[in-house]
Amino acid sequence: MKGKNRYIKKAYISERKFKEILRCFCLDLTAKQTSEITKVNRNTINRYFHKFRERIVELCQIDSPFQGKIEIDESYFGAKIVKDKRGRDARGKTIVFGLLKRDGKVYTEIEIVSDV
Repeated sequence: MKGKNRYIKKAYISERKFKEILRCFCLDLTAKQTSEITKVNRNTINRYFHKFRERIVELCQIDSPFQGKIEIDESYFGAKIVKDKRGRDARGKTIVFGLLKRDGKVYTEIEIVSDV
């Protein structure tokens, strides 16, 4: 039974089912959970979830100030040795996160890590 769906051409599911699938995607439910709720095959749910993610990526790329290849790096600044601590502990250190685009601008963000 083919229902009318104004969001997807040649869709075999109704607009109501499509909205249910989208609602489950927004609630971060798995494909199996969504399949049980909507009574639609899990493979179909996976296909729609994949299309949703692709569309999100397209929209994010439009709004992104970065195009092409970029380099990302982070560093921790602070005391090298913390008494009675082993390994790499970020407690009490400042995290500096940087993005670099060749022949472009450098964007950095400094985040203070508090003791938890």
